[in-house]
Amino acid sequence: MSLIQNVIIIEDEKPAAIHLQKLLEKRGIQVLAHLDSVKNTAKWLANNSAPDLLIMDIQLGDGLSFEVFDIIKVQCPVIFITAFNQYAIEAFKVNSIAYLLKPIDEEELSQALDKYQQMHSVFNSEKATTQIHDARKMMQSEYKSRFVIKVGAHLKSISVVDALYFYSQEKATFMKTKDARSYVLDYTIEQIQTLIDPNQFFRICRKYLIHIDAIQDIVSYANSRLLLKLIHLNEQDAIVSREKVSEFKEWLDR
Repeated sequence: MSLIQNVIIIEDEKPAAIHLQKLLEKRGIQVLAHLDSVKNTAKWLANNSAPDLLIMDIQLGDGLSFEVFDIIKVQCPVIFITAFNQYAIEAFKVNSIAYLLKPIDEEELSQALDKYQQMHSVFNSEKATTQIHDARKMMQSEYKSRFVIKVGAHLKSISVVDALYFYSQEKATFMKTKDARSYVLDYTIEQIQTLIDPNQFFRICRKYLIHIDAIQDIVSYANSRLLLKLIHLNEQDAIVSREKVSEFKEWLDR
């Protein structure tokens, strides 16, 4: 009898979640829920019994799925889904928790589930915590150091060290640099957030992802929010949302 009777899918791309559910159901595994964010996942786990297994996309709309482990103690093993290159995937596979490259291949998923069956006795929360730590170390080594941008007919490489903040405007994403220039990037704010060091940059709201050195002043604002005065920014819309104020203060105090 299979040790895996039920799973939770954490995936913010609906077609990918549906595809994954179909593969699991072919093996007779019940999907208890589809969750699409760090916040919803932590809330579900806090209010329900642990499933046999979590299958988690690493990059979610509101952050990295690793953040779930900072919010709540996870009592079951995890298979991560990632878009990292094959070298990183193979490095992760030496651990008991599998990391699958998107789009999910049925054979690779079956191998990961079989691996769980074979190694069930070694899975516990302490083991999972160690593996999350190892995964984070790998993630940290993969942070981007430069962005290639297009200037007219030319390409230019801009160091992340020169970035003050990233912002979205009229469905485009920009990097503001220390010399007050703005460059268009071929990334969304959400994608950039997963690519750069969270110790240096913080997503204060949907529009702004800022470097700590960009902050000139912090002012109390309406509805328990914070208004930031940023270098080379004239607009008064760099506002830390109320839900993020506590986390923002912790980030400042690191």
